[in-house]
Amino acid sequence: MNVINKPGEMATGNSLKQMEAYGQSPWLDFIQRSFIGPKLQEIIDRDGLKGITSNPAIFEKAMGSGTDYDDGFKALAEQGDMDALDIYEALAVQDIQAACDMMLPVYEATGKVDGYVSIEVSPYLALHTDETIAEARRLWKWVDRKNLMVKVPGTDKGVAAIQTLISEGININVTLLFAQKAYEAVAEAFIAGLETRAGKGESVADIASVASFFVSRIDVAIDKKIDERVAAGETGLKALRGKIAIANAKMAYQHYLK
Repeated sequence: MNVINKPGEMATGNSLKQMEAYGQSPWLDFIQRSFIGPKLQEIIDRDGLKGITSNPAIFEKAMGSGTDYDDGFKALAEQGDMDALDIYEALAVQDIQAACDMMLPVYEATGKVDGYVSIEVSPYLALHTDETIAEARRLWKWVDRKNLMVKVPGTDKGVAAIQTLISEGININVTLLFAQKAYEAVAEAFIAGLETRAGKGESVADIASVASFFVSRIDVAIDKKIDERVAAGETGLKALRGKIAIANAKMAYQHYLK
């Protein structure tokens, strides 16, 4: 999965679409109400967009600027029985449902390989297995789209949740993956979840999962350390700047190929 951070970073031609020949699936790390429509359709058609991911920070930026959500805020607030979190969730789910509907043709055309849209469980639950499971179930049922993926962090507590959720037929996008061992743990949890589901006589044909292995954030952290050591006289380390994260991702991919 290759992630594009915002629409302005899309290629003007078909260079992204040409990535299909290499088995690459570009995803968009962005969502906003006014974008879900002709603008999104153009990127799907022109650039071969294969998926969309979201998180609370993306929604905070989308809802906190402009007027896209003003009518929605007003309508929900007037109901009188919803607090700020309830209103946020309702608007976010509406956007995710609409995005899932727009990506559905991609999902169907690729045999359910691509065309997914992700929504994230609350980051406050990252260290709590049972709460993460309950939240993922709730979002899965609420969005009610077969091409939804629920984002679950690859923490120790998240790994246990991932196995359970996969066994229940819920598509999972594993986030917060940095280390090799963490990737191996979530891959094993995915397989164990499939085995549990198959053992119950239930189909595993329609279950999908992706591991969102972080790259740029690793280089941001490591390059700072490299710069400190180069400044201290270890000039040979300069050649490693900007390369550690890619090497880490390549090693994770080799594990995937096994």
